[in-house]
Amino acid sequence: MIDNHAIVDPRAKIADNVHIGPWTLIGPEVEIEEGSWVGPHVVIRGPTKIGRDNKIYQFATIGEDSPDKKYGGESTRLEIGDRNVFRECSTVHRGTVQGGGVTRIGNDNLFMAYTHVAHDCVIGNQVVFSNNASVAGHVRVEDYACLGGMVGVHQFCTIGAHSFAAGGAIIIKDVPPYVMVSGYPAESHGLNTVGLERRGYSPSTIAALKRAYKIIFRQSLTLQDAIVELKKMTVDCPEVGCMIDFLSKAARGIVR
Repeated sequence: MIDNHAIVDPRAKIADNVHIGPWTLIGPEVEIEEGSWVGPHVVIRGPTKIGRDNKIYQFATIGEDSPDKKYGGESTRLEIGDRNVFRECSTVHRGTVQGGGVTRIGNDNLFMAYTHVAHDCVIGNQVVFSNNASVAGHVRVEDYACLGGMVGVHQFCTIGAHSFAAGGAIIIKDVPPYVMVSGYPAESHGLNTVGLERRGYSPSTIAALKRAYKIIFRQSLTLQDAIVELKKMTVDCPEVGCMIDFLSKAARGIVR
């Protein structure tokens, strides 16, 4: 299932049923597991491990060296899980020694055209990067987050689970779970109720998360004081615990 015009290094480990299109270049120390599909004109460099049933479209570059100036050619890694889709011209870079050496991407994510994942990032599961969305180095994107088209995320930021960033948002601080943000610089604009409804959250849970949102964003509390108030809600709404944990670790401050 490897096209005659593809160039695959003999040291790469390619499962028997992986499709590789013409004029694709796969280097040494690349591992691709069963069921994955790699289109034409793709470049994959290692050390990179790609799981099962991924789809990588034309002109994508996966596992390239980091352009960060501190990268000195070390043997850093990229690890990709299962069932991810990388559309046209998307780019993903391996890690740097200073950042832990590994860029990690989980399962079931969609990276639309011209998206970029920089060195040492950690991307969770079921994440959507819309066209031209880009994250700088050391960014964490948690499960079910959605980045709209042209969104840019500053290095070392964390994007919380189930959050939504509207198209063109420039994010320079952490985005708490369940929250919608937009603008330049990004500001909070309520709860991501549409996303939560689509994922089966009950009306009572969404109502409780709205109250939690108001505690964080509408009562002029410090983060520590907000955490105290949120802890009172966890008995009736365990989902608030995700917010508490996130706020406790928000080193860059949060988008307000």
